[in-house]
Amino acid sequence: MMRNQQTAHRQIFSVSEITRNIRFILEESFSGIWVEGEITNFKSHTSGHMYFTLKDETAQIQCVMFRAENQKLDFELKEGLSVLCFGRVSVYPIRGQYQLYMERIEPKGVGALQLQFEQLKAKLKDEGLFDEAHKKEIPYLPARIGLITSIDGAALRDILNVLDRRFFSVNVIIHPVPVQGKGAAESIASAIGDFNELKNADVLIVGRGGGSLEDLWAFNEEIVARAIYNSAIPVISAVGHEIDFTIADFVADLRAATPSAAAEIVLPLKDKLVLEIMDLKSRAFQAFTGRLKFFRQALKPLVESRGLRDPLGIFKIKSQKLDELKKNLEINFGTFLKFKTEKFEGLMGKLEALGPLAALKRGFSVSLKLPEEKLIRSVCFLKKGDWVKTKLREGFFVSEVKAVSN
Repeated sequence: MMRNQQTAHRQIFSVSEITRNIRFILEESFSGIWVEGEITNFKSHTSGHMYFTLKDETAQIQCVMFRAENQKLDFELKEGLSVLCFGRVSVYPIRGQYQLYMERIEPKGVGALQLQFEQLKAKLKDEGLFDEAHKKEIPYLPARIGLITSIDGAALRDILNVLDRRFFSVNVIIHPVPVQGKGAAESIASAIGDFNELKNADVLIVGRGGGSLEDLWAFNEEIVARAIYNSAIPVISAVGHEIDFTIADFVADLRAATPSAAAEIVLPLKDKLVLEIMDLKSRAFQAFTGRLKFFRQALKPLVESRGLRDPLGIFKIKSQKLDELKKNLEINFGTFLKFKTEKFEGLMGKLEALGPLAALKRGFSVSLKLPEEKLIRSVCFLKKGDWVKTKLREGFFVSEVKAVSN
């Protein structure tokens, strides 16, 4: 009986009730709070939600930042980053663990813009957008200069004043854009694309006057960096003062310390150029006259030579020598021909003395077997009935073989 009474006075909670009550207590006590710590075990889920652990020297807490909130971040969360987090503490009922639900995160010790600048700089550098191999050469004397800047800014007036003072006849095409505030980066990138599409400039100057990091931020946007990198027209970045550096400066083909410096870089001083041309003209004339004098001195011995004074004289000598050679050839050839003729006649005499005709003249005869008139040297070549042609000193006769005797 006693045990039943004790049981009747117990208050029994379900796990869900306990978890829900703890969540209410935590959210009531720890809502709208700032928490400082270091990010570890960072994971970005395919859903877009971010999960990580926030820790200090002695403790840690699980954190989650849903996609709707983390899309507003101006920098990249990563392992080891010290941050200040704003949100609430609650319970994840499925695991029964408490965790921080983040609404805002700020980098600790480094401003969000500066951190974003450093992260984008490192990213683009790794991709090769800052490589010197990709830098295009700035034309020495461009016929058309494209300016991308604010129509109302001091930078435009400074650039135009310098250009007019250095080379007043140059063509300048101005594409006015906002250089700070929402949409400025997109306008700058679009202007660069327009110049490339129209191909109406030889070089582009992109920039503005000085200002804070926030004022210059349009030139730190990734869309502007990639537009400069993809530009087929060389780009000079002229943003802020000499101490100001932007992402555009690192990507551009050339960085100018100020807008005025960009104008001085892009065009030579006309008066100085005229002096240089006159100096080159004078030096070229001196070099030409010097070479002309050298060639005249080199030609003088040739002009005074006998060959040029009497160009036909050499042919007269050669003609006389040719006559002598011809005469000698006639004499030598006649002697040679006489010698050969005498030698030929002697050989012919010997041949006639040894030939059959000489024997015929001495009373001998020559018998030839018919019909082929083959010389008969022995009776072995004859038989009864053969016909024989016998040649005498004068004429011949034909006879039939009646008998052969050896």
